Amino acid sequence: MRRYELDLHIPAEELLRYYRGAASAVAAVDRQGRSIRLPASALRPFVTSSGIHGRFSLQVDGANRLRRIVRLG
Repeated sequence: MRRYELDLHIPAEELLRYYRGAASAVAAVDRQGRSIRLPASALRPFVTSSGIHGRFSLQVDGANRLRRIVRLG
């Protein structure tokens, strides 16, 4: 499995686009400069009233399917 570490700072206003269906994936850059796209639905457990903020670890399988996402620290 491949692992990515990234910092996400998505304000609540921007998250509304995902909930309204205007976007289904979140694009980000990991701490090593690699571009990543992940399903917006995978971030639901981390949503607060101010949005999503924090450092996350993602694990993907050999076909680049998301297997696990956890908030770090």
